[in-house]
Amino acid sequence: MSKLRFRVVEKAFQTKPLEVPVPAERPSEYFAKYVFNREKMFKYLSTPVYNKLVDAMDNGVALDREIADKVAEGMKRWAMELGATHYTHWFQPLTEGTAEKHDAFVEHDGKGGMMEEFSGKLLVQQEPDASSFPNGGIRNTFEARGYSAWDPSSPVFVVDDTLCIPTIFIAYTGESLDYKTPLLKALRAVNKAAVDVCHYFNPDVKKVVAYLGWEQEYFLVDEGLYAARPDLLLTGRTLMGHEASKNQQLEDHYFGAIPTRVAAFMKDLEIQALELGIPVKTRHNEVAPNQFELAPIFEECNLAVDHNMLIMSLMRKVARSHGFRVLLHEKPFKGVNGSGKHNNWSLGTDTGILLMAPGKTAEENLRFITFVVNTLMAVYRHNGLLKASIMSATNAHRLGANEAPPAIISSFLGRQLSKVLDHMEDSSTDELITLGGKHGMKLDIPQIPELLIDNTDRNRTSPFAFTGNRFEFRAVGSEANCASAMIALNTAVAEQLIEFKKDVDALIEKGEPKVSAIIQVIRKYIKLSKPIRFDGNGYSDEWKEEAARRGLDCETSCPLIFDRYLTPESIKMFESTGVMTQKELEARNEVKWETYTKKIQIEARVLGDLVMNHIVPIATEYQSKLLDNVYKMKGLFPADEAEHLSSENLAIIRKISEHTIYIKEHVDAMIEARKVANKIADEREKAIAYHDNISPMLEQIRYHIDKLELIVDDQMWTLPKYRELLFIR
Repeated sequence: MSKLRFRVVEKAFQTKPLEVPVPAERPSEYFAKYVFNREKMFKYLSTPVYNKLVDAMDNGVALDREIADKVAEGMKRWAMELGATHYTHWFQPLTEGTAEKHDAFVEHDGKGGMMEEFSGKLLVQQEPDASSFPNGGIRNTFEARGYSAWDPSSPVFVVDDTLCIPTIFIAYTGESLDYKTPLLKALRAVNKAAVDVCHYFNPDVKKVVAYLGWEQEYFLVDEGLYAARPDLLLTGRTLMGHEASKNQQLEDHYFGAIPTRVAAFMKDLEIQALELGIPVKTRHNEVAPNQFELAPIFEECNLAVDHNMLIMSLMRKVARSHGFRVLLHEKPFKGVNGSGKHNNWSLGTDTGILLMAPGKTAEENLRFITFVVNTLMAVYRHNGLLKASIMSATNAHRLGANEAPPAIISSFLGRQLSKVLDHMEDSSTDELITLGGKHGMKLDIPQIPELLIDNTDRNRTSPFAFTGNRFEFRAVGSEANCASAMIALNTAVAEQLIEFKKDVDALIEKGEPKVSAIIQVIRKYIKLSKPIRFDGNGYSDEWKEEAARRGLDCETSCPLIFDRYLTPESIKMFESTGVMTQKELEARNEVKWETYTKKIQIEARVLGDLVMNHIVPIATEYQSKLLDNVYKMKGLFPADEAEHLSSENLAIIRKISEHTIYIKEHVDAMIEARKVANKIADEREKAIAYHDNISPMLEQIRYHIDKLELIVDDQMWTLPKYRELLFIR
């Protein structure tokens, strides 16, 4: 095995960048080449069918079977011209990944032969086995039926020889078993609630769209080095490894020149992403060695989520063709930055107005402040739930260190916006509204520059920061499905906007003028939501104490954080907006607890195997060599001189024994703790046992393994070290 380490290191150094063929066309010409977008729809469908499909996409109008058949026929013709031979319903089960089952475009022709066929029935609905996916007890093996159903709002696409149809996934009994179903319901809820509030300012608004721009961070590791690290292979992170003498302390990797082999990977990835309609725009080195980032142009939230799931799959595929493995784990390496997926979220109207962007008039700024303050209220009321929406066994390693936000949700607004809200809070409604002669009412709301200059000085410790015309939810993990955070955020904002409209309408019914009513409610909300606003250092112990005093959720235990989904406030929010039922929430939490347990369980088993098959044997072998040297010294030199000359080796021998004894004893204790935890039937209690009793042991054992790595002869150490994993590119 030690020879394998040096062989893969040598091969990695010799690997050259792959030559990437560049399309002859400009990116604008091959963009969405493999997507059945509106341009392709118009070409392959009749005008009446096209119009009905667009109506279904834009307004949620149901398609009848006859129209679905015609759409399916047009899709099939387009896909077969691109070489497609199969189709699949592409959905997002509760595994953080995607699922697909490929079927060929073939049916019997009744004459002993075959024919290509794809009907509206096959397009619209299929029946995967629901019990084989995480379902939280909703489906059993003996009642396995589930349905996947086409989502017309996300265009179908072709990958290799397969037509991929984005779909929702529900149980036979109707409960959602995926991320897309509740996301679509949350987007519908925030659309309706936001339109109602927009009518205070512009009665012409008919639709409000939630936008999402994700920033995907990731690590690249040479494929050979990756294969020689069983912990990376099986868990996605290094369970051991002493940090290299040089890591990111010189700050020389961030925005540095992209290594040529990595640049070839990025180029290949971008071309394929653009062909699939993913509008990738930004690429750069991130802070940690071998860490990078990819970001697209903002898109409608549902489509953006689909594109992020697709890009993660594409990254894995393209990385392998370039001799890399992409690491999407939130904390694959200890001591350097982890990887996040900042979710830039905003709302916009069908009239072209970004609701999170300041305007040019006081009235426009009142609308802006209305949506900002309601968002703050939603985040304040449900800060624990929002934390639960981004929490996982993997993201827990990242939060609270190395530029990642802490596990306490707060919002950074910046100096200028904070000043505006403070001015509104400190002023009376009469002071804010004065009569302006022939111009009617005059609002005393300070002018807000379109470019908020102090927002360029970003607070990297803020989990939910306002950044000019959007909020950036920075706590989302790199491996996560963005839908989890977007479901919680959009539902919380929808509920809050509904509450806001009730409060304003109640004042209007009492005879209060509309603008005065809006300002009164906004001023009340500014005061109520003030605890969520924090512009300071989110890493400080003082903030943790202050956050607790403010009543913010400070829980750090992952299994206990999941409880926030099942509080009366959360259940009421999801049910009142029609996004999820209590049964669905309970089932999802069962999945979350079970997934947490399994991830810690796998890590514990992998660490135990590595200890017994790699670490202890290597350390013992090196110790034996030192012992042999000590005995030879005693035979060669007088006793006093031999003792002096061997003193350092004897000290190392003692240290090795101390470390190996500790490691073996604690691995045995960890196995026993797992046996005890595995007998617990309740998934929540089992997850808590794994968090409290087993997870800490992983770090305790790692400490002693990392000490051995510094002691044992480098030529004998079998596992690639951090200096090789992070600096060979």
